[in-house]
Amino acid sequence: MYKDTNSIVHTAWKSGIVVPGFNIPYLPMMAPVVNALRDCNSFGLIMVARLEWEKFESKSLLAIRDEYEKVKDVKHTRLHLDHVPVIDEDNQLVDYEAIIASALALGYESVMIDGSRLPLLENIASTAKIVKLARRYNVPVEAELGAVMGHESGPLPSYEELFVSKKGFTSPEEAKQFVVESGADWLSVAIGNIHGAISAVGRQQEKPKARIDLEQLAQLNRAAGIPLVLHGGTGIDPDYIHQAIKLGIAKINVGTAIRQPYERTLPQGIPAAQDAVYRTMVELLRHELQIENSVNMLFKQTHEVK
Repeated sequence: MYKDTNSIVHTAWKSGIVVPGFNIPYLPMMAPVVNALRDCNSFGLIMVARLEWEKFESKSLLAIRDEYEKVKDVKHTRLHLDHVPVIDEDNQLVDYEAIIASALALGYESVMIDGSRLPLLENIASTAKIVKLARRYNVPVEAELGAVMGHESGPLPSYEELFVSKKGFTSPEEAKQFVVESGADWLSVAIGNIHGAISAVGRQQEKPKARIDLEQLAQLNRAAGIPLVLHGGTGIDPDYIHQAIKLGIAKINVGTAIRQPYERTLPQGIPAAQDAVYRTMVELLRHELQIENSVNMLFKQTHEVK
């Protein structure tokens, strides 16, 4: 019996382990990501966000899906559509319904709508539309509440200023209302985490050393009652990450940590860049996330992955 993505993430949430999602801004990155997951007997999501075919080189939903079909391993991977914003990082309206409908038709196994730049009730309404659409495919929906900074084109305040002010942090009261009224399956929250820069100038800059407001996270876990998602996982101290997993983070997104080694090594050729991604992945899985052999915990019966 095939275990669907929602069941896997819920198993992780209840078991106190984490499912990482790896963004693929360049198609040749996908094979080494999958190979590392397989070699470490780990489970992870292969992801693409709208900005990665708009501002990087993942090309399209179809191109990612086709590349995934060449390398997928259902014991170790599922295909996820990451951030599809209602309003993007350049403050442009996005035809999010059409994009997500296309992904569902192509066989993406989980999808994300990002209405975080909208007022609460508009975010709820937009998310509820996608939940209704995705239910036809029995596909879970991830949503975002609060503002995970980093993708904006303009300069950000200092990280310390963001953290101390709790600017954009997800409200537990709003999270409870959001989950009930939207029907979202997983919730991405803002608790001190930030995205890596996507501008051409900032892509190779080191991310600020982010941390997590664990008290805020504990409140969100109680209020939301569904698996929580940590975006911007690169650069957060592993101790914070492991504590966060115990407090409801069931999925963590990783992008910058594998993208930068690929881009830095690419002048030496694609095989060298792929090798850099593979080595980084193994380090992440074995030492930082400590989820080597997570497949054994997520799939307790071998027939579930056949």
